[in-house]
Amino acid sequence: MASITLKNVSMAYPLLGSGVRRKVTRGQLESAGALIKDAESRSRSVQALRNITLTLKDGDRLGLVGRNGSGKSTLLRVMAGIYEPSDGVVDVQGNIASLFQVGLGINMESTGYRNIELLGLVAGYSLEEIEALKPEIAEFSGLGDYLNLPLRTYSNGMAMRLKFACGTAFSPEILLLDEWLAAGDPEFKKKARARMRSIVDKAGILVVASHGKRLIR
Repeated sequence: MASITLKNVSMAYPLLGSGVRRKVTRGQLESAGALIKDAESRSRSVQALRNITLTLKDGDRLGLVGRNGSGKSTLLRVMAGIYEPSDGVVDVQGNIASLFQVGLGINMESTGYRNIELLGLVAGYSLEEIEALKPEIAEFSGLGDYLNLPLRTYSNGMAMRLKFACGTAFSPEILLLDEWLAAGDPEFKKKARARMRSIVDKAGILVVASHGKRLIR
């Protein structure tokens, strides 16, 4: 049974290298969260999440809405285990597919095929299971011989194709989506929408962040 439990989770980004003498005007960071300081005002951080408590179980679908800088992507990354919260407890049960920005979780110096292996291993699959899925992933991505080349030679759209193909091939119990999936050419978008309908129906838990009301519905 898949589950996500957050108890009083907070996340703050330190303002590294900003110094304590530099003045921050009141309201300057309102859209990104509150500016917080330690007791001696020697360090400063921007509060992205504050005391978030929630429980998600099999069958739950959660849409995250809010303006830029409201903490949607941070919350997704905390759920995925990419960020460790500043305070609170995160307990996630079940294998996760996290489809965030293109560069996250891939190795730009490795080939497309090697990245399929790396993404599969991170998802908790054995090399034998990944090898069995490689032909399907390669076919869906439509990248052909480019899979033999390092990802640094790919366009942003090509890298997105590969990551989407991998993330949706491993039948996740928990699916975490950021809205970058809107990228891509029309032909691939059509394939992606059909794949997403199938994956969303099968996923135990879905959490999606988006500005699009239609997508959230």
